[in-house]
Amino acid sequence: MSDEPQGPRSISVDALLMLLQEGELEIQGLLPRGSNYTFLAFVSRGGRRAPAVYKPTRGEQPLWDFPEETLAHREVAAYLTSAALGWDFVPPTVYRSEGPHGPGSVQYFIQAVEDCHYFTFTNEEKADLPRVALFDLLVNNADRKGGHMLKDQAGKLWLIDHGLCFNSQPKLRTVVWDFGGQHIPADLLADVADFRRRLDDDAALREAFVSLLAPSEVAALSRRADRLLAGKTFPEPGPGRNFPWPAL
Repeated sequence: MSDEPQGPRSISVDALLMLLQEGELEIQGLLPRGSNYTFLAFVSRGGRRAPAVYKPTRGEQPLWDFPEETLAHREVAAYLTSAALGWDFVPPTVYRSEGPHGPGSVQYFIQAVEDCHYFTFTNEEKADLPRVALFDLLVNNADRKGGHMLKDQAGKLWLIDHGLCFNSQPKLRTVVWDFGGQHIPADLLADVADFRRRLDDDAALREAFVSLLAPSEVAALSRRADRLLAGKTFPEPGPGRNFPWPAL
């Protein structure tokens, strides 16, 4: 294999996950503007090499409403949810028990189009946003900023920064309220229904979630899926704090 950077289109997802999990992690530098320590890195193994984002647990700032040293696990759980739904818009992400700065999440780095995000998307580029809104409802995303939605050079939509998800209490804060009060498309509900069934019937999937989240958070994930399937409607923002800050 070439030592050129590998990505989701050049090797299989399984091979990329293995590379992220077992490759040598080479820190390139600290990424700016993050509230937690976030490093740009390369992972290399067996002639393969890929850019990655490394978020060590010990670089997480304490939060009053999320248990300490859990954000990296939530990043991986968001990838697991996206993959299990078949939506595949969270970059491949793994949890590593060892790293240059200790345990943490390692996610494939997306080379995004500059200045392309929620607030600059065209109407055509917003076609996938109902799926994004539904995903954030399901994972209880407390921090969906506009800049957390990216397009790569091929125009594919990617979602990043999911450390503040899966709280057992309602925490939804998002910029995507475009569909409030509208019916959820039937094909998206079908994907959620299949995901909900797998949470009960797929032992490997459930075990993966249990290894990442507290039992109360896994139970809350199931309840949120049930409510979405029963209500079949996108909610509207309420009187509380429903928008992230800053918005971008």
